[in-house]
Amino acid sequence: MDIALLKKKYSNNEAQTHVNDLEQQITLAHTTGGANLSKLSGDLSYYAKIASNTSAIQKAIKDIEDAQYMLSNEADADIKEMAKEEIAQKEQLITDLDQEIYQIKIERQFEDEDDDRSAILEIRAGAGGDEAALFAADLFKMYSIYATNKGWTVEIVESNVTQDGGYKEVIAHLAGKNVFKNLKYESGVHRVQRIPSTESAGRIHTSTASVAILPEAKEIDIQIDPSEIKMEVMRASGAGGQCVNKTDSAVRITHLATGIVVSCQETKHQAQNKEKAMALLRSRLYDMKKQEEMAKRKDMRSSQIGSNSRAEKIRTYNFPQNRVTDHRVKLSWFNMEGILAGDIQQIIDDVRKGIQTEILAQQEKSE
Repeated sequence: MDIALLKKKYSNNEAQTHVNDLEQQITLAHTTGGANLSKLSGDLSYYAKIASNTSAIQKAIKDIEDAQYMLSNEADADIKEMAKEEIAQKEQLITDLDQEIYQIKIERQFEDEDDDRSAILEIRAGAGGDEAALFAADLFKMYSIYATNKGWTVEIVESNVTQDGGYKEVIAHLAGKNVFKNLKYESGVHRVQRIPSTESAGRIHTSTASVAILPEAKEIDIQIDPSEIKMEVMRASGAGGQCVNKTDSAVRITHLATGIVVSCQETKHQAQNKEKAMALLRSRLYDMKKQEEMAKRKDMRSSQIGSNSRAEKIRTYNFPQNRVTDHRVKLSWFNMEGILAGDIQQIIDDVRKGIQTEILAQQEKSE
């Protein structure tokens, strides 16, 4: 490890200067009622992390210099050995802290204005018939448990349940802080390879389900004129299509300009179902608007590894090998039972880091 180079790199703690300045600005904003308090707080959190790591690196560099002095000037073998261990430990600490600073800066670069929003989760069974519907149900359970463990609330907006408990389609509202930030890279086609319970010959079947994560849109984001929609009401139906309600509580809304159709029958009250359906429509329209804006940007091709399409196969759940593989970042995890029980934070973190690192590499090549 080149200590001289590190000393030069971390000779000044510029982040701490930013922290001091931001703390003064926040104090002033509290006094004057400044409108940018949220942004200032976000900036303070960012620079505080870097300042803390930089201070720790500076101290570690000093410790290494002291240990190197002992190694050069002490005759005692035990002291020399202690100095070597100290140097090795501090070098590893510096490596870890330096990588953490790098990751903090990457996350800052990839911040999305929608990151702190709640989200709409949409899961649809794909190829594979009943087994695909059961897999869709497994995915919904996985995300629901994960969401609950994060302290988020899960509310089903619309679902189409099969007779054996699978989902042809399930749409849910996940409410909480940073829902979209955590789940935005989950959109795409998920594939499962396993032996169905109905398979007597023990053959492995492959089925798919698509996942879409949409940032929740607020009314201020998308204004919908009543003349732009067609609303229909009907009786709610259950598994197999049988009617489960004697009143016209189910609602279907069509956005005439785009052809987007949303529906909701999860409550017994038409007004509540209409409200949920309108919220879903706003989120679909907001997502469409965001996708169009992304397509206009020059860096669209770098916005996601692969085709940036929700039709892209992103992940495989291989039951015989107890393996989950994300094809975008070429990483695998071997804990199928835990993963399907909602233990997916490691996957989410690894995928985010892998995608962001690859995007930066692509950008550097194009420069």
